Amino acid sequence: MIRTAASLHDWYLTPPGQYLRAWEEAQLDQAVADAFGYHALQIGAARVDGLRANRMPHRWLAIDAGAAPCAGEGQPPAPPDEQLRTPAVGPTTLPDAVATAACTARPSAAAGNSAERETSAAQLVLDARALPFFEESLDLVVLPHTLEFSPDPHACLREVARVLVNEGRVVICGINPLSLWAARQWRGHAWRRLGGGDLYLPEQGEFIAPWRVADWLRLLGFAVGPVQYGCHRAATRSASWLARLAWMDRWGERLWPVLGAAYCVTAIKRSAGPTLIGKPWKALAAKGEAAVVAQRTPSAPRVAPAPGPAPATARTPP
Repeated sequence: MIRTAASLHDWYLTPPGQYLRAWEEAQLDQAVADAFGYHALQIGAARVDGLRANRMPHRWLAIDAGAAPCAGEGQPPAPPDEQLRTPAVGPTTLPDAVATAACTARPSAAAGNSAERETSAAQLVLDARALPFFEESLDLVVLPHTLEFSPDPHACLREVARVLVNEGRVVICGINPLSLWAARQWRGHAWRRLGGGDLYLPEQGEFIAPWRVADWLRLLGFAVGPVQYGCHRAATRSASWLARLAWMDRWGERLWPVLGAAYCVTAIKRSAGPTLIGKPWKALAAKGEAAVVAQRTPSAPRVAPAPGPAPATARTPP
């Protein structure tokens, strides 16, 4: 359960946060290393370098203004149309759009130093529900915990499907609700209702199961690959205990892989293209005059001769 992108930005500095970031970067390196194209975009989680293994010439890091605290801590964010009033731009005009979007959607000073540090590390501040890109203009989009922060994850995925080219790739990372980390988080919420206890993960947000993310992607026409699970160690804040529990990763990948604390989903956009229909093969072969087919005319039926008088036979003299 995650409160804001800024709180996750600080949580990545803790021992479990560093452990999670190392696993996510390793998975993202494998997922984006063979992704080819010209333009790649990562939305959210500025401390996670999800595009370091990619070789595209244009790579950008963006912060979701729809999830960041724009009106101060404890206040609801502004509507999307007030957070970002940037027209749709293409990758060729992105440098101009960076300055415009950053000025219109930068979080206020009341949001805290953490939000300012994350925003300063980003090259673009935007709303994931209304991406300022033309249709089919990006080749790769990386979403580390972006859907968990977004107030409308469905709209975020629809925008990703719109801006991706055919055969474009999207990589999504999230927290698995069926894990030891999620169980400790829910236990912390229960204790806080009783007046005590603390949370293991950042406070607010929503855990989205990987099978739900896969279903949403299939509805949008994506071909979803196998889901990767990781971070099977117990939910502890101690770096020494995390090191001692390294054996849980080896056994967890074999015995309980779906109970990992984190997951990574990779999907490829597939669009049905037009089917070219040419001339039939028989019509292409018959370019000259039409062949004359000989037909057999039925002959007149044969009539048997009518029976006549028997011919006279010569008699021999006695």
